[in-house]
Amino acid sequence: MLVCKIFAAALLWPALATAEVLSLSSLHWTLRNENGSIVIPAKVPSQAHLDLLDAGIITEPLLGINDFTQRWVVNDNWTYTADLTPLTRQISRDARALLVFYGIDTIANITVAGHPVAWVSNQFQQYVYDVTDFIAEPAHRNTNITVALESAYYYGLNVTSRPDSEISPTGDFEYAGIRQYIRKTQSDFGWDWGPAFVPSGIFKPAYLVTLTPPRTGRELGAETNATVVASAPASHPLLASGGSVFIEENSLEISKVGQTTITAPNQNADWLVNVTLGVRSVVGSDFPTLTIAIPELRVSSGPLRVRAIPVSTNTTTFVSASFKIPDKVPERWFPHNLGTPKLYNFTITLTLPQSSHSHSFEPPQAVSFVTRSGFRTVQLVQTAYPAAEAAALGITPGDQWHFEVNGRAFYTLGTNIIPFDPFYARMTSAQVRWVLESAVKSGQNMLRVWGGGIYQPSDELTGGYDFYAACDELGIFAWSELIFSDALYPINDWLLASVAPEVRQNVRRINRHPSNAQWAGGNEIEGIVIGVNQTLANGTHYLDEFQTLFGEFLHDIVLEEESSVAYTDCSTTSGVLSLDPYEIRYDNKTDGFIYGNGERYNYDASQAFNYSTYPRSRFMNEFGFHSQPSFYSWEEVLLSPDDFSFNSTVVASRDHHPPAGSLAFPNPNAPQGQAQMTSAVELWLPTPNTTDTNQTFAQWCWSTQVFQSLNMVSEIAFYRRGAGEGENNLGALVWQLNDIWQGASWSAIEHSGRWKVLQYGMADIFRPVVIYPFWTPDNATLEVVVTSDRWETVHGSAALTWYDWSGTFIDSSMLPFTVPSLNNTLILAIQELDNIVPTNHNATDVWLYLNITAQVDNNKTVTHEQFFAPVPLSTANLVDPEIQVTPGPDLTFTLSAKGGVAPFTWLDHPAGTVGFFADKATGLPSNGFILVPGIDRTVQFIPNPELSTVAHPDPADFVVRSLWNNTHL
Repeated sequence: MLVCKIFAAALLWPALATAEVLSLSSLHWTLRNENGSIVIPAKVPSQAHLDLLDAGIITEPLLGINDFTQRWVVNDNWTYTADLTPLTRQISRDARALLVFYGIDTIANITVAGHPVAWVSNQFQQYVYDVTDFIAEPAHRNTNITVALESAYYYGLNVTSRPDSEISPTGDFEYAGIRQYIRKTQSDFGWDWGPAFVPSGIFKPAYLVTLTPPRTGRELGAETNATVVASAPASHPLLASGGSVFIEENSLEISKVGQTTITAPNQNADWLVNVTLGVRSVVGSDFPTLTIAIPELRVSSGPLRVRAIPVSTNTTTFVSASFKIPDKVPERWFPHNLGTPKLYNFTITLTLPQSSHSHSFEPPQAVSFVTRSGFRTVQLVQTAYPAAEAAALGITPGDQWHFEVNGRAFYTLGTNIIPFDPFYARMTSAQVRWVLESAVKSGQNMLRVWGGGIYQPSDELTGGYDFYAACDELGIFAWSELIFSDALYPINDWLLASVAPEVRQNVRRINRHPSNAQWAGGNEIEGIVIGVNQTLANGTHYLDEFQTLFGEFLHDIVLEEESSVAYTDCSTTSGVLSLDPYEIRYDNKTDGFIYGNGERYNYDASQAFNYSTYPRSRFMNEFGFHSQPSFYSWEEVLLSPDDFSFNSTVVASRDHHPPAGSLAFPNPNAPQGQAQMTSAVELWLPTPNTTDTNQTFAQWCWSTQVFQSLNMVSEIAFYRRGAGEGENNLGALVWQLNDIWQGASWSAIEHSGRWKVLQYGMADIFRPVVIYPFWTPDNATLEVVVTSDRWETVHGSAALTWYDWSGTFIDSSMLPFTVPSLNNTLILAIQELDNIVPTNHNATDVWLYLNITAQVDNNKTVTHEQFFAPVPLSTANLVDPEIQVTPGPDLTFTLSAKGGVAPFTWLDHPAGTVGFFADKATGLPSNGFILVPGIDRTVQFIPNPELSTVAHPDPADFVVRSLWNNTHL
């Protein structure tokens, strides 16, 4: 290990190899079903449904009830075939050809030139095979590459029919009881927010990489030790491959010297930069070196000796090197709401001098590439609160559970990510980036990558689209999870042998991303296994299996591959008894203490705002309520005018909550989920009912979103307030951010990218300093609280103004406040409704407008507003707001209430547009606001031109609505 050296002059590099990285996308592919009745053109990357769609065999899978009518696709076997000749005809006789798949979904036999290559069964692994000899000697003149995919459904049925198979004693979704045996996206088999298409295909990019031994020095006219000034390093490790070396895997991890996953990093220690490359090479070297350089910092490690690299294209050789950088040299990476997400370009060069026994005159071979990363520490603090500290601060005893970035605790604000589409292969970086940008615009600093989906990719070349690199750039943490969810997984040698390389590959890949915050073993399984252990006679069997897989096997693999972020056994967890050795707490708890993190799902809408039903947790990693997508989203998939009704067969069939637990269609349990949304609207909002059936349907869909936002904003405010309460809550992650299709779900953003009411609600309640009225009906108490997530003390003032629903001013007061770091301040507490409502006014006729102004971050002014209605809006005496919309230049709109007050004034942008509405003065997201007569609002629609199919929307096509439209045209 060497301390870094500062650049003194231009670097000299050995001669760089010429890349031969050939995309299999360039081939002419065909797709064939089992009996040959369907043979159509195909693509790679793709999935069978998508190629069938392109060929006109099926319609768009998301239309109508195609999730039911297209089940025949799941039941068939599909084979992708292409002639390799266009890629192989130029390969020289001394070259080696590596077949590289970055993802196959899922069960497949691979053949090349008529020769069997491999049987694969893990969607999450990348596969590399030397196919040189097969290409050189094709069987029966067969020059094809073939990937024959077996139905994952039938494969699962076959496996689970074995007498030794173990069936999880838990409920399931549509294709029930088989997914535990298939290393595939778990929600492909159905979930309570999405369809079950069980897709198959070569769903990620694939390549043929050719490696050629170097020409001798005499052939080059060069001396044995000749060096030349380097050409530009490749922009990606894959593109640096070819020539003589293939970079199969790469890991760049930045930590503090002495840091581990379970100890607090020394913030003054040097940085430790560790690089690991997995390579295959046609040239051997006894004394290879790795050089790590950061040009912007004028820092280089110089050549660092690594282990010998043999000539081998059938196995992978891993080489590692690390060096130190003084703490103060680089600027640190922070999430966007706490600082700057600073990134640096790292140039990594692997040099292979000829082996000592070589008698040729080969110049040293080298591969060089650029990758981006940042310097930060992130720690998940899980140890017990010191008793004296807890007593002094009024903290409820128990364990801590929060994140620290660069040595400082921060409040985690965010949501949960699910797969972006049922068909991974058609997702684009632009679509994903819009979701991530939307999260940032709404103030989120962390996304949880849900463990029932897929390991999100790092870049387009290997993953099809970009996720983690975009998180790095945008400054948003990603809580990563291994793909296990809501089931008990049987332990067997086959599963462990398949999972081990899957986990190693993905942890190594994601190491370089400063946005990665932790690794969790899976989703919600710890709570399930605790319940099974308590209720089933053989429950200890399942607990032992869980402990083996999540408490030992996966834990050990992750910690062997990284040392800079924490591992937890499960997303929702009771925490640990010990970190060293790693001991999960399970149900070993002391009454009255708080452990681990929490979640809340309560579908009794009467309890939506009952704070006593909200968990007092250190960290809330899941909580949500479902809503319908907008009328615009339904227009994308409904095929008949009769379908545009809240409980139509098609609309209800897309409500998978609670799940069917079988292939029964439509979901026999959907009426429960529909009723939950219906009762929520009827309890808290005016019940939609007009003479226009389309308007009524649109208002019903929108009203479910209004309730969802009201409910989630209430919970977020409560959990944020908890930072200064006994629970010392430091995290709130809403379930969920994005949608996988057009149907009832917990999402804040619809499948098309359209923001729901909740997305604007989060943009409001996730502001750095917020005011919120906490109303407790049981004791008729109103508490007005100001909460801050800033690291410094915040000073400001609050204005509390009473109006009636006609917009008439009644009374106002000003209250100064001071909020300590990561804390809250109670600025008003009143009991009894008679003391709260202004004198001589009825509770149904008035409402309270609350707004604050505060100084943060070196005198930056921030504002926030909320409103409080003493009675549910379903019983409030609302007045026709007579909203007037005045269009302006650049898609600006000024909204005026010419009649009464309009709670949840809402603008819809037209079909074919993607974007959001922002307050014209502040630039912050703004929609679903309260509009008061005499106080106009001007907002601007900010379109996403890359995703919008309508480039220049007509202002006349924008639609305004409010709660008044629930009952009036």
